[in-house]
Amino acid sequence: MQDESCTRISLAELRDLRRSSACGNWWLEGHGKVWLQGEGASGALLLMHGAGAGQASDFLVAWRNALATQGVQTLAVEFSYMQRMLEEGRRRPPPKVSVLVEELRQWHALLSQTGGEPLWLGGKSMGGRVASMLAAESGSGEEIPGLVLAGYPFHPVGKPDRLRLEHWPGLHCPVLVLQGKRDPFGMQAEVEGYGLTELAPQSLVHWLEDGDHDWAARRLSGATQQGLIEEAAKVTAEFMLGHRLCPDD
Repeated sequence: MQDESCTRISLAELRDLRRSSACGNWWLEGHGKVWLQGEGASGALLLMHGAGAGQASDFLVAWRNALATQGVQTLAVEFSYMQRMLEEGRRRPPPKVSVLVEELRQWHALLSQTGGEPLWLGGKSMGGRVASMLAAESGSGEEIPGLVLAGYPFHPVGKPDRLRLEHWPGLHCPVLVLQGKRDPFGMQAEVEGYGLTELAPQSLVHWLEDGDHDWAARRLSGATQQGLIEEAAKVTAEFMLGHRLCPDD
């Protein structure tokens, strides 16, 4: 169902909006809602949401704002189950992760036709996991230039033995993980024992001081959620610029 508050646009019109560094959300005909923000001097990122909250969540709004400030252009969409959940006003679980991977594959292929900087993939929590699984399936990483994973769910909460790293050896593109040190889906002491650089040689984990899964910090730590979001955005822009493909690459 279309969000009536959104203007309908074509793929060609979205291409023009990307080129003009427009900011807002539109309904892409035949596909769904797309949020666009940032001018792309530091790269472009197709950004997915977590399992329980869509693109209008406070965290993702703040995250996209911070990325735009650092020159990263974001295109954000919602999985179809999330669209239905918001339309119906009730929670529903996501489908099998393989279904989400296929849905993201289609979005990436579609939005890659809009020109501009090549689209990196990324997401919050589950969205990042889905993005990484798609990148692993792409093999050489030529189709997906890199990944930005915010609060990667290394394991379910309270189940550290159920790791979600089986696909990581297939990641051959640059991978940036932005993880709060207190994230119950993978705390620093746990993650540092996983050998991520052995699994994915171009991976880097940046630790956010005292941050939880949403990068919120305790008052006594001296850190703030907004400060950590801004720190993560700066690191993201630097990482993407450092792995930018030149025309002859």
